[in-house]
Amino acid sequence: MSRRAITPFLSIILPVLDEAALLDDRLAALEVYRRRGAEILVVDGGSRDGTPVIARPAVDRVLESPRGRATQMNAGAAASRGEVLLFLHADTQLPPDADTAIRRALAEDRAVWGRFDVRIDSTHLLLRVVESLMNRRSRWSGIATGDQAIFVRREAFLAVGGFPELPLMEDIALSKRLKRLARPACLRERVRTSGRRWERHGVLRTILLMWSLRLGYFLGADPRWLAIRYGYTPRERE
Repeated sequence: MSRRAITPFLSIILPVLDEAALLDDRLAALEVYRRRGAEILVVDGGSRDGTPVIARPAVDRVLESPRGRATQMNAGAAASRGEVLLFLHADTQLPPDADTAIRRALAEDRAVWGRFDVRIDSTHLLLRVVESLMNRRSRWSGIATGDQAIFVRREAFLAVGGFPELPLMEDIALSKRLKRLARPACLRERVRTSGRRWERHGVLRTILLMWSLRLGYFLGADPRWLAIRYGYTPRERE
């Protein structure tokens, strides 16, 4: 029986853009889940470095989508077949037996979504503080970030309308929608996410920027303006 004839428990969806340098290693780490029946989809937002070519042999499907994480993840969800959707950034690695942890968490009464604790891959001491605050704040608030590998039952994802089409803070917006259904399962198992975002422009500077962007979002600032402050610039396809 072909893989496509079987409905998988888990669909792992990776939105990517110019990730050729790290994608081989990231997809190799996901092969264990694929062997256990998970479906893996890569959604490319217009890469110019050969990312789709690298991804194709190691995943179930490579999709093309307009650029933007929310748009790309919604496209992946629409094309996926799994009972549970796991949205994974390309620079984030799952812990061992993440699929088992998700299955166990969603077996609890009323549980329909959740996230992992996060560990930032960096030796910078400030980032130890950042990851601790992220995990504690998320557990207290019921809001998850994309770095924490959000997972959700398909029917719950569809019920809230998927990711809002925002250029930034789409993970927070989705969390707020899902919280109306249930609080998240906050798993103690840790994903490992790259520290490159913080280290590229300076750790302290990036921390202060992210705090100000998040505060601005909660105070009602236009997400498009926040995305420009974050450094997002629209890019035309060739």
